[in-house]
Amino acid sequence: MHARVSITFAAAVGLAILWAPAVLAEETTPAYMEDLPLPRIEPRAVTVDVNIGETIPVTLSDGSEVEVTVSGVEEERDPIRGSLRRADVDIEVDGEPVTLTAGLYNLPVRVAGVRVDCPVTLGYMERSNTDRWGIEKDVRLRFWPGDGPLTQPDTFGYPIRQKLFASSTYFDNEPVDGGAEISETVYYHSGVDFGGMEGVTEVVSATDALVVSVRDETLPEFENDTPVRSRYDVVYLLDGRGWFYRYSHFHTIDESIQLGDVVSIGDRLGLVGKEGASGGWSHLHFEIKSRQPSGKWGTFAQYALLREAYMREYEPEIIAKAQQRILLRPGDAAVLDGSHSWSADAEIVSYEWRFTDGETADGAVVERVYEEPGKYHEILKVTDSKGRVDYDFAFVQVIDPDPGDRYTPSLHSVYEPTFGIQPGDTVKFEVRAFRFDSGEGEEIWDMGDGSEPRRTQSSPDPDRHAEDGYARIEH
Repeated sequence: MHARVSITFAAAVGLAILWAPAVLAEETTPAYMEDLPLPRIEPRAVTVDVNIGETIPVTLSDGSEVEVTVSGVEEERDPIRGSLRRADVDIEVDGEPVTLTAGLYNLPVRVAGVRVDCPVTLGYMERSNTDRWGIEKDVRLRFWPGDGPLTQPDTFGYPIRQKLFASSTYFDNEPVDGGAEISETVYYHSGVDFGGMEGVTEVVSATDALVVSVRDETLPEFENDTPVRSRYDVVYLLDGRGWFYRYSHFHTIDESIQLGDVVSIGDRLGLVGKEGASGGWSHLHFEIKSRQPSGKWGTFAQYALLREAYMREYEPEIIAKAQQRILLRPGDAAVLDGSHSWSADAEIVSYEWRFTDGETADGAVVERVYEEPGKYHEILKVTDSKGRVDYDFAFVQVIDPDPGDRYTPSLHSVYEPTFGIQPGDTVKFEVRAFRFDSGEGEEIWDMGDGSEPRRTQSSPDPDRHAEDGYARIEH
């Protein structure tokens, strides 16, 4: 389903060009920033909100200037929930046209000598269960200078000691298709969820920062007019940019992390868990909040920053990228896209898909029809011209519309370690089943190396915080 948004201001004001300053709403610097025991950092990104048909000047962080016009937005919604699955935004930068896809796993695009992305559009507010973005115009854009990092290298790091895409993950703007039943409103994810092994996977500070909230306590000066919402499983940090970092669902917060302390980039904060409003699956929810052009607090989309930090710290040679979440009815077709995969110094020469039913396909982008309800994790294998290989997964959920109020059962599986595994090493695995009607059933493990399949049964306890929720094996 596609809907072209055709509202333009030209119709209302003739052919006059509308100008608006690309600055935040006027405000005084909060006292807590004046007293912050950290050096101030100027963000390299400049954020603007723009209406369709509007043209504004933008001054970038390096002092250069461009002019941007938003000409249209095309939205794609799924046939079951009516949730927004994709928004393509047509803009011109200094007269040069480009189409951006909002959020998801997209990186900034080079155009007219600068880099630009679109974190979110106003369409994501329709039927959303809450406003996480603080957007009031049609489109949000971010601009960086044409060269240099997205964040200063010594000021932003990867927040979890884990391989990129090591587990099932939610990113910015993805509708969360889960829970007891299909709701009337939609939870569009903001921030990033890193699936990890409960009590094992390490969480670290992404920046030098002040600990403003931890273990359900908050420094008094941050209790009002900030995005801080204290909880027993949550840590909030504040950095020199004025960004608030939220880390949620800790299994354990390190005792060294105390209210009012200053932590350094890379310091250990604790271990991944499933506490709080985790839904019962073990993961780190990582989210940055900052003042937005509307003057409200809103999420500062971070996928591009995280990917850059990961590549800087871990220097991968090849990255397969297939993660996307598709919701269908039986008989509908899904487009699976691995074209965002990457190799450091070679060409990707092979895209091989292996589907749940045993069939295979080749190509960066493939289309496939799903006839039966269920949840399908489709495997992408990419190979570059130097023979290096990487894997990723696409997630397809097919729901029978009669009855149409239930999601399919699902599994969450994780493994440790995720780096440097050598032949003969022991690897730990965990799995938990969700949305099954009883304690019957089991998980079957096929390791793919010719060994006999193994069976486990994760806990049927409906308590999402149950200590024995995950079944564990080693191989």
